[in-house]
Amino acid sequence: MSSTTTGQNPQVVSKPGGKRKSVNKPAEENRKTSKEAERTGLPAGLLGIVIVGIFFVDQLTKYLGNELLEYGQALAVFPGFDLLLVYNTGAAFSFLSEASGWQRWILSGVSLVVSLGIIIYLRRLPPNQRLLSMALAFILGGALGNLYDRVALGYVVDFISVYYESWRFATFNIADAAISIGAALMVLDIFVSPAQEK
Repeated sequence: MSSTTTGQNPQVVSKPGGKRKSVNKPAEENRKTSKEAERTGLPAGLLGIVIVGIFFVDQLTKYLGNELLEYGQALAVFPGFDLLLVYNTGAAFSFLSEASGWQRWILSGVSLVVSLGIIIYLRRLPPNQRLLSMALAFILGGALGNLYDRVALGYVVDFISVYYESWRFATFNIADAAISIGAALMVLDIFVSPAQEK
């Protein structure tokens, strides 16, 4: 009596010496495709474009701010938002701006170490960590923008001012905004990554 089997028959491959080995090609191809999908991440070129793009836009807007704005004179754009040129000798959002000058090289050194650490971490990060990679790219682009200012000028150019009635938030720039966006993406990654792994 003949028996009927269902499913896909494996292909029989002859090996030297007369031995035969069954190879299920579709199954192996599926496993290979799955592994390739796990390795898929953001192209290094894209991350480089984000980093360089943030640095370029940051430096361009700072240059325009220096050329077109009067120092310390707020230019109203719309209620709650001004363009206000100031020079920040401290960290992001004017932290340590009142210090006596020692903060320039301390903050430059910290920014340099952090930037190098991010670059090393990005190179070692698993490719499937796309959101975290993008977050670090934003932070790195912003950190390099402010680092350049500190080394070249001794201060960071800020020109974006947000306020509500009489309360005014610390003046900042594109680099600070990029760092903040990157930090927010890192927080989002904490919640998104576990869901993707399930």
